[in-house]
This record gives sequence, structure tokens and C-alpha cells, in this order.
Amino acid sequence: MSRWFAIRQELPVRRVRLLGVGAFLLPLLVWSLFSYVPWLWHPMIKITEPAGVSWVRPGQLLPREDFAKLVENRRAESAAVPEGVRANPIFFQPPHAVARALYTAFTTKPTLRGDKWLHESIATSIKTIFWGFVISSLIAVPLGILCGAYVTASRLTEPFVDFVRYMPAPAFGALMVAILGIHLEPKIAIIVIGTFFQQVLVVANTVRKVDNGLLEAAQTLGARPRQLILRVLVPASLPDLYNDLRILLGWAWTYLIVAEVVGVSSGITFFINQQAKYRNFDNVYAAIIIIGVIGFTTDQILGWFGRRLFNWKNPRPSRFRDVMGRLFAGREVLLFPDKPAAP
Repeated sequence: MSRWFAIRQELPVRRVRLLGVGAFLLPLLVWSLFSYVPWLWHPMIKITEPAGVSWVRPGQLLPREDFAKLVENRRAESAAVPEGVRANPIFFQPPHAVARALYTAFTTKPTLRGDKWLHESIATSIKTIFWGFVISSLIAVPLGILCGAYVTASRLTEPFVDFVRYMPAPAFGALMVAILGIHLEPKIAIIVIGTFFQQVLVVANTVRKVDNGLLEAAQTLGARPRQLILRVLVPASLPDLYNDLRILLGWAWTYLIVAEVVGVSSGITFFINQQAKYRNFDNVYAAIIIIGVIGFTTDQILGWFGRRLFNWKNPRPSRFRDVMGRLFAGREVLLFPDKPAAP
């Protein structure tokens, strides 16, 4: 057990991968238990035989308490008793139904004319997230760097930013519609409002964490204020800024559902609302999972690029380095001076 729960010690790659798989399998296991084990939950009764009850039909779901009262009344009347099996509410779909919907949701034609296919809705949502986050970052990142570098900029900007960030972004929905119209623009504006103020504070705090010794060394070498920012503060904080933007991109996705109901409903939110209206809750679950898959995949891709862009921050073993070291065993210290010489 100490090998698995050693405090702040790295785990072997196999264990890391095993835990990563388990992080998804455990929730799936719990979901499956509540879906397929009748005695665990299943608060409803699915009618299999109405037994002459006029207001009951096969496949209808009744709460267990109501079904018990119905059976008791029928027995008191010496009439045929309806039959049923335990089931979950219609809004709680089992894994196999959601897995099937992950395919059929893309192949099922929209019910109403003018509705979009699922892939079209996803494309609209990605477009909203992309432009909202890009616009927010183009303004917030430079402003955050200035706030982290200059106390004057920080004192002039951050109090107001800190004040506005407590205002919920959806509260600006009606105002954005009045200003920008009812189409995609107000939705992008909600994403911008929801991420901009957080970005400024997070970026400023990251820049402040740069070691003052680096600034003092650069000043000793004659660096000017502009050079201190562009040649010291920004490069030193760039890996952490990259990770901050990865995290903040997740915040943008959390505002998507609210943003897409502003003005004319669109994107994957419109698809979810329509499927819920038609009581196709398997499609609702599938759409929610798709959002998670897109966000998780994007984050993993950005993480992969980050590890290679900033490999000095998180050094990892290099196969190229090992192969070249074997080929030039006598000169590996010259090739890789940071590797200690063999005894």
C-alpha cells in the first residue's frame, strides 16, 4: 500500500495509466449498478400486464408506492392484479442505451424542419467557444502581464476586475442581446465576460510568481523595463501561463450552456433541450458526454503540446538521447554536457 500512497512521490507509468483508466471505470461501474441491479434503486414499476385497468398501459412507469396502492385496491375488489417489473425513471438511462445513442444521435434526422443535425450543433458550439476564448485571451493576457509587472497597473485595474468577476455572466445576457442582436454574437460575448476577468487575475498572479532574482540579474546586465517584461517575465512565466489558459478554457465550456440560450437557442444546448422535450433522455446523456469528450480531448492535446514546448519545465526521458548516447558512448559527455560522466 505504501507504494501506491507514498506522499508526493511519482508513480510508475503503468500505475499512472491504470489509475487513469480506473478514474473512468469506477463511475461507469456505479452507473451500471444503479441501472441494472433491481434492488439497489429502481424506484419505478414498469407495467407488463395492465390486467384490465383502463388507465394503465404496457410499458408505463408508475412509482412503486402508486403501484402498490393499485394492487391493493384491485385485490380488495377481487379483480385481476396488474403486473410489472422494477425499473428506473425515464430520465435515468442505462449505459447501453446511451452508448447506442452516441451513434444514433448522429444518424437520426432532425424532427422539425430547420433543426440542425447533432454534428452541426457541435460545430456551432465549438465556434462559439473558440471565438469567445480567443477574444478574451487577446485582451486579458497582455493586461494580466502588465498588472503582474507594474504595481500601478495592478492597483488601477484589479480592484474593478475583482469587483466585476463576482457578477454572473448570464446576468449580462439581455444586455448583450440588446447590443449585439440575437444570433451568435451575444453568445460569444457571454463567454468573453465569463472568462476575461478571471483571466486577468490569474495571469497577473502567475507573472508575480517569477523569481525576483531573475529581474535583479537582468537589471545588473543593463536590461530596460521593456526588456524585463519581454525577455524575463514573459519567458519565465510562459509554461505556467500556458497551463492557466488550459484551465480557463474549461471555464469557457461551463458557460456554454447558459450562453447558447441567449437570443436564439443554438448549438449543442438547443439539441439537448429539444431531446429533453421529446423525452429522448438517452440522446441528452449522449450530448453531455460528447461535450466532456471534446473538452477532455482538447485539454489532453494542449497538454501534449505543452510538455514538448516547455520540456525544460517537466523533463522526461528521451529515447533519442539514450540511442545517441549508446552510439557515441565515448563522447556522450560532449554531446549531452548535462549528463554526468560514467564512472
